[in-house]
Formats: sequence, structure tokens, C-alpha cells
Amino acid sequence: MAKVFTDQQIEQYETDGWVSPLNVLSEEQARQCRERLEAWELLRGGSLPAHERSGAHILFPWIDELMRNEKVLNAVEDLIGPDILCWNSIFWIKEAQSPSYVGWHQDLQYWGLSNSEVVSIWVALSDASEEAGCMSVIPGSHKEILDHAETYAEDNLLSRGQELEVDLSERQTVSMPLRAGQVSFHNVRTAHGSGPNMTNDRRIGISFHYMPPYTEQRLSEWDSASLVRGADHHGHFEHCPIPTGDLEEDAVSFHKRASDAMREIIYHGARTDRHTL
Repeated sequence: MAKVFTDQQIEQYETDGWVSPLNVLSEEQARQCRERLEAWELLRGGSLPAHERSGAHILFPWIDELMRNEKVLNAVEDLIGPDILCWNSIFWIKEAQSPSYVGWHQDLQYWGLSNSEVVSIWVALSDASEEAGCMSVIPGSHKEILDHAETYAEDNLLSRGQELEVDLSERQTVSMPLRAGQVSFHNVRTAHGSGPNMTNDRRIGISFHYMPPYTEQRLSEWDSASLVRGADHHGHFEHCPIPTGDLEEDAVSFHKRASDAMREIIYHGARTDRHTL
């Protein structure tokens, strides 16, 4: 029996590759998360360096706790079963009135993971309306592999400026606006992207990427993941430490190793040296 999603929602995820929204955090909880993030940004001069946008669950207990949110894990269990690893976390931040966007892409093309049973979630820490540049998806695109170009466009938030080589006018697209505290779910192969933030507030979100433990990493000899529910009988990933305080020495060291591995994976086969992750 499903714990969170209805049978219809699970069927939608399997057919269309996405389901949204799910209410997870209260407005106050989302506000507290945003305040913690922005306090951390101030320590870094106002914005996070590129390598700290990824894997912050290794560094901060509040992000690790968000990754392990019971309602989120119950929903993920509805989609991939009771044994769950979280491969990574990534902050997605667009400043107010910012031209930054995320090009249309499929994550599995670049992540080196061995199957498409990976569930990506996007947690809104501020409102993500269409005007603010919320995520949009191409329903059913998780059932195909699409070609990408690497543009390294200045305002594209993706590491290699990835863009699908498809005519979007011939595709159905669906936007997934979220209020602060809401969460969207999409398959790792579902094509998605987002536009610029035309509002006067920051658009802040964090994504987590959950997978069954039999998943393997094919682009690096070493990779890490957090065991967040059930058991891992496969051992393909080294388990991330669970932080008990902010920026602990051992956690910072592990995060450095994980970030280096992520850079190797993301830029595997890249046609340029513009490595900015």
C-alpha cells in the first residue's frame, strides 16, 4: 500500500515522468531553511562558491535532516521501494530579476548512474512561480534518450550549458510552480528546464536525488551516497557521514573528495576545459 501518493499519482509518475506538488514543509519551516542558507551565504561573501552548491547535506545537519524528511522518503518509497540512497543535493538559486535559467536537459545523460529508477525532488525554499522561473518538464520524455548540445552559455546554470537538441514547439511542456515548502518529483531522465526569475524575490530551491542501492556509478571509480532508508546490500557507493554540527573537519574533508568525484563525473567526455562546478 502506498504511503503518500495515490494510485493515480503513481501512474502519472510512471507514464509522464513527474508528479507535483506535494506539501512537505510549513511556511515557517521553509523560512527557517532559507534563513540558514542565507546566513551561510553571508559567511561566503554573499553567495555560495560553485563547489558548495552541491553536496551540502554532508556539511550541515539541517540539510541532512531535510534530505531525510519522513514524508519525502515515504513518497520516494512509493516510487522506488523501501531501500533508498540519496546520491546528491544541489542548490538552485536565481536572484531577483535575474536572467539566469536552466537549459532543457536530461540529468541521466551526465550523471553516470546505471539506471533510470532515480527520483529527483525539488524543494522550494521560496515561492517558485512561473514568473520566478519554476521548473517545467516534457511529459513522457523519460522513455527516450535525447541529444544535447553543450553551449556554456553565460546565464545557463548547468555546468556545461546543456541544451536539448529538440524543437520545443513540437513538444508538450508542463510547468510545475511551487509555493515555499512544496516539493516536486521527476524521473532522472525526464527532460526539464526553467526560465529566468522576473520577480523581486530570490527563487531558492534545493534538489535531492534518490536511488535504489543496486544503482552503480559508471563514470568514476569512487562515488558516495547517503543511506536514508532501509538497507544497502550492494555497496556500490561509500556512505556519506551524518553531520552533527556545521562544517565539521571530517565532513569538510569528505565533501572535498565527493566534490572532486562529482566534477570528474559531470565533465566526463566534455569538449572544453571550462570546468566551473
